[in-house]
Amino acid sequence: MLSTHFLSGATNAKPPLFPATTAFSPLIDPRPKPYPITALLQWNRKPQLSGETPRVVVVTSGKGGVGKTTTTANMGLSLARLGFSVVAIDADVGLRNLDLLLGLENRVNYTVVEVLNGDCRLDQALVRDKRWSNFELLCISKPRSKLPLGFGGKALIWLVDALKSRSEGSPDFILIDCPAGIDAGFITAITPANEAVLITTPDITSLRDADRVTGLLECDGIRDIKMIVNRVRTDMIKGEDMMSVLDVQEMLGLPLLGVIPEDTEVIRSTNRGYPLVLNKPPTLAGLAFEQAAWRLVEQDSMQAVVVEEEPKRGFFSFFGG
Repeated sequence: MLSTHFLSGATNAKPPLFPATTAFSPLIDPRPKPYPITALLQWNRKPQLSGETPRVVVVTSGKGGVGKTTTTANMGLSLARLGFSVVAIDADVGLRNLDLLLGLENRVNYTVVEVLNGDCRLDQALVRDKRWSNFELLCISKPRSKLPLGFGGKALIWLVDALKSRSEGSPDFILIDCPAGIDAGFITAITPANEAVLITTPDITSLRDADRVTGLLECDGIRDIKMIVNRVRTDMIKGEDMMSVLDVQEMLGLPLLGVIPEDTEVIRSTNRGYPLVLNKPPTLAGLAFEQAAWRLVEQDSMQAVVVEEEPKRGFFSFFGG
């Protein structure tokens, strides 16, 4: 039987004999840290931040409904739990939803529009998560409101520059939740970014849009593009009713950041405004988002390969060595 496994790019890394599960394990360095590290998957160390900060990452897909906002919320909080400061920008002006997924909709009093109009300061528009103080949300505008005519890529660049130079320090990551489509909203969202996370599902419509978006990102000068394959169902792949992750990777030719299995808990967490990565006990999808965040920090990737397995063994392994 053929099976698909996913192998981390860091093949030389060896997991510890006794993996730590909480920040209070005696195996972890007891010296005080600026933020508690309570990620569920860790190898007795904090991931090493690669690249210049702040890392400005746009989360995009082209096609709607593939999980951009869910990915932004879960990866953003995963990065915060790993000890990094994160600002998530909801650049979907017309259909703002990131605040709902994070459970912060009642705390958004000011937006970027008020900042640009001089009605408030930037720090007043930033909404700090009470669960993780190193995670902040910034919305471009309120629902049903109209953007200023001059708002575009230059305004978003100014916003990112303002976050870099704020008095309390620049964040480690700026995540931009990109709207669906490839119109003006898409162009605005990708303008300040220097790397991208492309979300796709294993269906032909999503892959066609993802391929088109990849070309647009490269034309805009964004060369660091990694993909996350979302809503993967192993039973359908086994029955040859869904493309495998290896097929998707071969078609798009992009480094693989993560594979997220189909999970009914996504709907529950969305309705509660409580991201998957905070669930106890964790779900498979939550663990996969957390591993993708770890790879994003270290600019790592994983590789899908096909191997032969015994008939009685599992068909999939999402977390390879």
